[in-house]
Amino acid sequence: MTDKPVRKGRKLTRGQVLRVQWITPHMIRVVIGGAGLSGFRADEFTDHYVKLLFKVPGVAYPEPFDMEAVRRDLPREQWPKMRSYTVRSWDPHALELSIDFVYHGDEGLAGPWAAGSQPGDEVLLQGPGGAYTPDPAADWHLLVGDESALPAIAASLEALPEGAPARVFVEISGPGEEQELVTPGDVKLVWLHRGDAPVGEALVKAVQELEFPAGEVHAFVHGEAGCVKRLRRHLRVDRQIPLERLSISGYWRLGDDDEGWRAGKADWNREVEAAEATA
Repeated sequence: MTDKPVRKGRKLTRGQVLRVQWITPHMIRVVIGGAGLSGFRADEFTDHYVKLLFKVPGVAYPEPFDMEAVRRDLPREQWPKMRSYTVRSWDPHALELSIDFVYHGDEGLAGPWAAGSQPGDEVLLQGPGGAYTPDPAADWHLLVGDESALPAIAASLEALPEGAPARVFVEISGPGEEQELVTPGDVKLVWLHRGDAPVGEALVKAVQELEFPAGEVHAFVHGEAGCVKRLRRHLRVDRQIPLERLSISGYWRLGDDDEGWRAGKADWNREVEAAEATA
């Protein structure tokens, strides 16, 4: 099964914050609702994502908001900033969309917004896109990621077939960031506490040392780009896992903001593919 990203254009969805919940000291869940979500759908993949739009303070935008008009009439520096976030859950009956945000204090854009958001605040988003859901025909599943991938991993665990074997490694800053995850699968979950170690080191070590179960694996591996690059080489070259059995990419890159990472991601992908081709 090949995970080809599905993009459904630039349709703008308007919602409102319904409630905010602190899941852990560094993970905030924002539940978005409202009649504007009546045409929203996110029930095909477990890594569905949306692009949240954050207006630049002080800029007068057209009302009602029109992104095409913004791109046409305003200079690029006044366009809203975009941040991609995984759909943690979607309730089509209640029209409630839940998104989990990693929070690092005042650092970044989306985390501080989530921490300060209030019921009734407007939310503008595009999407969803998506590509991955656990293959029910797989003999076993491998799910690997840091905090940025935890919402998709949690959603994937909930979607596993009854009794499906899975090995799961999630790297977090410390014990206080562990969450209760629910799954019908036969899951062995390992929380890796980073502490002061470099991001991703524990994940790479855990996967390299894992004794792979017999049979065909379907893997989901996402997180910091440097870590993912090392894991992709290991899984593709050392473990000989076909690319069509992998959903694997960098969600972010250490030292880059979201705009910087998006700008360099195509080059990063080419470098990774070239390195594998010569291995």
